[in-house]
Amino acid sequence: MSLQKILIADDEVHIRRSLEFVLKKEGYEIVLAEFGEDALAKAREHKPQLCFLDLQMPPMNGDEVCQAIKQDPELEGTYAIILTARGQETDKNKIMESGVDEYMTKPFSPSKVIAKVQEIADILASS
Repeated sequence: MSLQKILIADDEVHIRRSLEFVLKKEGYEIVLAEFGEDALAKAREHKPQLCFLDLQMPPMNGDEVCQAIKQDPELEGTYAIILTARGQETDKNKIMESGVDEYMTKPFSPSKVIAKVQEIADILASS
């Protein structure tokens, strides 16, 4: 499986736009969502290989969206990264237990995002 399509779900417009800008420049097709339910619906419709999910989206948070994606047989293999301002180790451990693949704290640098996406693209290409 190759990485071509990425879903970005965050209720903060500047986060969505900055990730979209950086990743479009790298040649990825981007799908945007503002809220959790919309993110899940768009994941089911567009079947992205990678999802960036904000932890604090209302009313369905990124953790809940991730769990729903991981339980959907049609989205099997979808890689999920939780975005959050929470950097505490206890927060990270709790989130990682729910099935998320990665955890990225805000703010993040564009170079870090590109490096992480390339790492995931390599993982997906070898599977």
